[in-house]
Amino acid sequence: MDRPASSPPLPCASEIHARSPQASGRFVPYNCTAVPHDMMESQLFGHRRGAFTSAIEHAPGLIRGAEGGTVFLDEIGELSLASQPKLLRFLESSEIQPIGEPQPVRVNVRVIAATNADLSQLVREGRFREDLFYRLDILRLSIPPLRERREEIPAFCSYFLERYCRESRKSHMEVADDALEYLVLYDWPGNVRQLAAEMRRVVALAAPGAPVTPADLSPEIRASRRTVAASQPVVGVDDVVVSLEQPLPLAVEALERAAIERALRQSRGRVERAAEALGISRKGLFLKRRRLGLPVGDR
Repeated sequence: MDRPASSPPLPCASEIHARSPQASGRFVPYNCTAVPHDMMESQLFGHRRGAFTSAIEHAPGLIRGAEGGTVFLDEIGELSLASQPKLLRFLESSEIQPIGEPQPVRVNVRVIAATNADLSQLVREGRFREDLFYRLDILRLSIPPLRERREEIPAFCSYFLERYCRESRKSHMEVADDALEYLVLYDWPGNVRQLAAEMRRVVALAAPGAPVTPADLSPEIRASRRTVAASQPVVGVDDVVVSLEQPLPLAVEALERAAIERALRQSRGRVERAAEALGISRKGLFLKRRRLGLPVGDR
């Protein structure tokens, strides 16, 4: 599961588990950056009492504890080289060997892995086993950054506002149209997690039931959009005017079309340079051009 930095993959992984034959089993998430590398093997595969100095009792390990369910390995690129052969063996044979145990243990567990690292690059650098990479790379799901799916921002805002209002026991809140414009046009370098934090902050500070206005948003979001007064209709060559008297998806589409056409003009049709200027991948630019009906001949 490829994902952008700071994009939370846990809901996606848990939803896959909930809709799988393993749904009746446990869903066990594990962040490979959360513990020191020398403890990963014990936490994942378990250990026998006395196997090492601090092993004062038996520990089944997360994988064995998820028997019949799903283990979610987040930040798989951070898995230590010492633990990678054991994970590979488990994926190949469905067997684990807890530290200190004389015999392997067979376990029925689904594995979902996620990373925002380039595993292919880690393989080339010798930091990730190539055989493990190909064993994991069976069904890949890529989650694009939020700036590449701006049409989803209104739904995310509604979801997070409802959730945090319920947690705070505040009455329902909605985002005013002018505030939503700021949120849709913001780049969201922290992706969905940043948007969730913004909505949590808004709920914490707002009066119950009050609409969310631009004044309620963080300074960096307000500063990211330069407004032009109605008395100044003339815009520069690098500016675009989008009418707010239309459905939001159409406004976003117009903005995306203008930005892509400008990037392609400035790069003289060189797709790689245009994608870099837009902050998206070459594939992402191709898909957007196809969706918008723009020519997709690459150079």
